[in-house]
Amino acid sequence: MSTLTALARAQALAAGVAQPIATVRHLHLTERPLVLVPLTMAGEANAPLAMLVGTEPDRPRLVIVPQPRDRDQRLNFVTTLGTVLLPYLGAHRGVSESVPIDRGRDVRYRYAEAPQVLVPNSAGITFLRLLGRNNRFRRTDGDYPVDASVPLVGCWLTWFAERAEHPGSALLVAMTDALGLHWATGQSGVEDLNLAALLGWIDPPAGTTGAVAAEEAEDPSKWPPAGPTTDPEFDNEVLTPAIAAYQAAVAAGDEPARRRAYATMSTALRGQLEPTWRLMWRGLSLLRRLPPGARVVGRWEADRDAFTDYATYRDEGGQPQPRRDGAVAAAQRLHRLERALSAYAVQRAYDDPLVMADHRLTGEAFVGEVTLADPARVDDSGKRPVLRPRIMLVTTDPVLFQPGTSLSSPTRPSQKARVVFVTPTGDGSKTEVVLELSGGMGRGLTAPPGTVPEVGERLCYTTLTDGYVPPGAFPTREETPWTHGGPPPEV
Repeated sequence: MSTLTALARAQALAAGVAQPIATVRHLHLTERPLVLVPLTMAGEANAPLAMLVGTEPDRPRLVIVPQPRDRDQRLNFVTTLGTVLLPYLGAHRGVSESVPIDRGRDVRYRYAEAPQVLVPNSAGITFLRLLGRNNRFRRTDGDYPVDASVPLVGCWLTWFAERAEHPGSALLVAMTDALGLHWATGQSGVEDLNLAALLGWIDPPAGTTGAVAAEEAEDPSKWPPAGPTTDPEFDNEVLTPAIAAYQAAVAAGDEPARRRAYATMSTALRGQLEPTWRLMWRGLSLLRRLPPGARVVGRWEADRDAFTDYATYRDEGGQPQPRRDGAVAAAQRLHRLERALSAYAVQRAYDDPLVMADHRLTGEAFVGEVTLADPARVDDSGKRPVLRPRIMLVTTDPVLFQPGTSLSSPTRPSQKARVVFVTPTGDGSKTEVVLELSGGMGRGLTAPPGTVPEVGERLCYTTLTDGYVPPGAFPTREETPWTHGGPPPEV
């Protein structure tokens, strides 16, 4: 937890309402996301019990498993989920757009839109990941064939879950994570995992406080758990008798009794899911009120690229994801995630002054006002003269940079600034920083208007850079070193 987030939590506790820790929205929201609210059966490893799913707040579809221990019923659950998920994915593959590559000498194509799945919390993402793992290797032939949609749904759920690990991705989003990225509450991070309590702090009912609303959210009779685990009292008093009644009716071959038991279970499970369903759309509405950050579009384009690539891979007969990555593939994946995490942190700071404020506190950035500017300065000490304007900023932030440090500004990310002098003022309350600029001003010896900061302009400079970082070099699978198990057996 950063210093400013800790301060915001203290302020939220004092004010009785969550405090914003972002001025813009740091994730993309589609016009038609697919909302999933799952429930699992207690005591069974990822056994699906029920799910509300849909793209419209007033038209959720309920899918239940009357006997979660029954393999056939679990597979029917996945098949039914496929009738919703697969058409939803297909609806985003109708329109493609061309993307210039190789400096405009060639083009590639990607889908103009991509699907977005929203779940209540990170446990919901884990549920989908395990559901995908359990079904992506199912066979459609042999002794125990399954519907052709079952392994396909498993592969797509696995892909969504893997993409959710990618920092900044908005393809599979946990609502508690999305809200916690933008607001700080007066409760602990563990308590923020309760979606009802979290929204109680962010948007408390009129005439009450976040603490009171969060306390009311702890009552499972009013706000059942957001899943995928169920409330133990509900399990003992409602669910267990309902499952027993359904089993007894099936065993006796009593179809009317089976239908009544099924209807009873459906009503009970819908009652557990609908409060969370409403909370999901309420949270989505709150997030939509925030304007998107400038670099959100770029991250969504990367998501659309990933969706296009995987959809094409499946169309070409691609195999399910392996049970575990090999040494080289695992190292490459970790490297990609680390690069994405670093880039995501920089992009959030560039987009949001509140996020950048954390870096100002740690000495990684400062904000100051330009008091002097020499836009026509030319450095002729080398083989040929080059344009090197200088500016001086005055700041009240602590400046820990040494002369020679390279800085960037979010307002001019393509321009570099080298620290020349750092001079505290006489009373020590301010610091004068002289910077030498390079790049982003054309190739001539005269800077175009607007490329050099003007006197009176207030700017932020930081060591954080949003520039391209080349990927690392890794051996091929055939060259896996012996320290990592050597080449795979099939090589």
